[in-house]
Amino acid sequence: MLIAANAQANTHWVDSKKHKNDFPLATETQLASVIYSSDDFKVVSIAARDLVSDIERVTGRKAELKNELDNSTTAAITSAVIIGTLGKSPLIDQLTATKKIDVTQLQNQWESFLILTIDQPFPNVKSALVIAGSDRRGTAYGVYELSQAIGVSPWHWWADVVPQKKSSLFVKAGIRRFGPPSVKYRGIFINDEDWGMQVWAEKTFEPENGGIGPKTYSKLFELLLRLKANTLWPAMHPTTKPFNHALPERVSQNAQIADDYAIVMGSSHAEPMLRNNVGEWKFAHEQYNYLTHRNVVKHYWQERMQTNGKFENIYTLGMRGIHDSLMQGPTNDTERIKLLQTIFADQQELIKQFARRSPEKILPEKVPQMFCAYKEVLGLYRHGLSVPDDVTIVWPDDNFGYVRNFTNAQERKRAGGFGVYYHLSYLGAPMAYLWLNTTPPALIWQEMFKSYEMGADRIWIVNVGDLKPAEIGTELFLQMAWDIKRWQRHNQKYYLHEWAVREFGEQQATDIAALMQDYYQLNFQRKPEHLQWWLPRTAPRFSNLSVDESNRRLQAFTQLNLRTAKVAEKISSENQDAFFQLVRYPIEGSALANIRFLEGEKGNRKAAIDADRKLKAKHSHWNTRLSKGKWKHFMALEPADAQWDKYRISPWKMPDVKKIETSTIRSAEKILRLEAENFIARKQGTHSRWEIIDGLGRSGSGSTSVFPVTAPVLTIDQWQQAPRLDYELKIPTGQYQLCIHLLPTHPLTGTQLIYALGLNQTSPELMSLEVNDGSAEWAQGVLNNDRASCKPIALNKTDKNTLNIYGLHAGVTLDAFELFKNK
Repeated sequence: MLIAANAQANTHWVDSKKHKNDFPLATETQLASVIYSSDDFKVVSIAARDLVSDIERVTGRKAELKNELDNSTTAAITSAVIIGTLGKSPLIDQLTATKKIDVTQLQNQWESFLILTIDQPFPNVKSALVIAGSDRRGTAYGVYELSQAIGVSPWHWWADVVPQKKSSLFVKAGIRRFGPPSVKYRGIFINDEDWGMQVWAEKTFEPENGGIGPKTYSKLFELLLRLKANTLWPAMHPTTKPFNHALPERVSQNAQIADDYAIVMGSSHAEPMLRNNVGEWKFAHEQYNYLTHRNVVKHYWQERMQTNGKFENIYTLGMRGIHDSLMQGPTNDTERIKLLQTIFADQQELIKQFARRSPEKILPEKVPQMFCAYKEVLGLYRHGLSVPDDVTIVWPDDNFGYVRNFTNAQERKRAGGFGVYYHLSYLGAPMAYLWLNTTPPALIWQEMFKSYEMGADRIWIVNVGDLKPAEIGTELFLQMAWDIKRWQRHNQKYYLHEWAVREFGEQQATDIAALMQDYYQLNFQRKPEHLQWWLPRTAPRFSNLSVDESNRRLQAFTQLNLRTAKVAEKISSENQDAFFQLVRYPIEGSALANIRFLEGEKGNRKAAIDADRKLKAKHSHWNTRLSKGKWKHFMALEPADAQWDKYRISPWKMPDVKKIETSTIRSAEKILRLEAENFIARKQGTHSRWEIIDGLGRSGSGSTSVFPVTAPVLTIDQWQQAPRLDYELKIPTGQYQLCIHLLPTHPLTGTQLIYALGLNQTSPELMSLEVNDGSAEWAQGVLNNDRASCKPIALNKTDKNTLNIYGLHAGVTLDAFELFKNK
């Protein structure tokens, strides 16, 4: 019996009660032995040891771990978990040769595995649960898949999630196949670690190495495997030792441990050829210039290739300046493009010369290489930069969760394919967000699903900042990369519930998911790091909120706090620390930040200062008592210091309301607001349709987008072929101002978001919104998660009018409509 299984989608194949033919992983009286071969890859032994620990976490008992199986012994084994890699493990190969297992589905597959039950695998073994991988990561993923199925969260260490105790564990009979992944290379970027992970590692977890080093990276590598990721861009700020910190002729301990864990190492968009420029470039910054110091820079790259070329890496090609700055040397884009073509050729020559066979037998010409079109580099690509055909082009988002570029049909023919570099944390203009993770899962889903459908399926990297507290968004991103079919438009709204069930149990999951949904919705309206409505280094002013809007927001956060406290009372004592990290601190922290700001803006000194005191107390708990001091020095309130102040909010203090400039953008008299999902009728187009995306938008209840995202572009003359949404306007006749609110997405093609607007099914008017990426209006758009187009509209029908919205281009996401009475 073959059971197709999506990774992490089905944990119900392990039960605490026995059914016929089930495999006894743990009973009241015995545990299955865990057996692997010492001939197998190092990561297999690591995963096998972790499985033994995970079984102990659940049952309280330690299983026997064996690295060989002596068939000559007379001692019979009742049950065994047999772990191995096809072609590398004698155990798996023997089972294949004796036709005990069929590995046809694994042969020549990338990162795939089987989990199956069999009887009498060897003469002295009565029954077995076999975990067979197509390659070294496939095997490891299989082991950690079993760990998750018995109740161990991937975040058991990083968020202190304690599994439910069970004395018995039975694996249901059958064959389950997993893989290959939807996206070949999937991983995270540890970034802007100065105020969290680096300080914590230096002062709490890894002081012997002065900060992030082998001990921290080992824990990160384990997490990546548990999340079925395979790639890491390591921490790279000046405060942190470079990942490959070692003498030039030696391999760093970090790199060797990465290889032990089978993690593919890469480097960020600003760090070509695995080099950490802020920590490793020892010459003057102006000499990091390929026009004037070509041989010096090339030798610098060659040194890293000579030490690390034997490992499994993704090589970042191209060149920018030191630490996320403009490339030095050329004075215009034409010169930059010309120089980059030379750089590509030289870098590929180094890869060809020094990148040797990896454990997966990847030949040098097949070594993965990527070019990240980040910031000014995207402009170079759009102006004609030719990237070698075998190199993966990685599109960036706009640093605020909206993907900036998409692949057209002609580009999809490239051998190297495409990928995405996405942000859940950001230090930069117009304002940083480094404290809490408030990117809604629905937005992650929309942007990454859209990217995948448009051909970005080779490399996905997410900037997670310090990782905590970005656990929820990080995991959704990686789940989608592993299996893009797992979360679709119709079921992505259940992600938070499934996550809550796994972390805290079925009983409280509905309430916890609702708490988190409201948390994301409220903070989507304005991130807690963006609560000052003025940009850094400009004059303070009031927010754009009306008195009613401010009061409603205060009430919503106050109620959310109360609900969170009630749920906390029902969480088991052993999971209070996990609940604080994953749920309570983000919710209460963002609530208190809003209360102090909004009450302060109204001049309510006592309420604002009280909220500030409570917020600092929550912060102190994290950094002192949480998990018995395990996370001391990890959490930093934004802004943690005065560095990079041109990108960050000012430290909060009770404002002098008399000196703050009054905003001129406060809401005018609003007649009507309609949420985009509240249409009265929906007409499908010839090739596309409007669909609701639950949980997305400033109201949190949903927004609407055109699907499929690959639908053909329509002109205004083709409006009758377009999908249509109808909205009823039950208001008196007259002259009004209509504002159509869109999410600040980027178009799938061109530079404008295009749709059509009509009344009462008459010929519509073409509507377009220029993104103006990087402009002041774009900046306010991403800070508010809102772009509005306003126009006068005349309502002439005496009974009721119908507003019609036509989807000419996919990629437009409608959030709401507002009507104002013209004065």
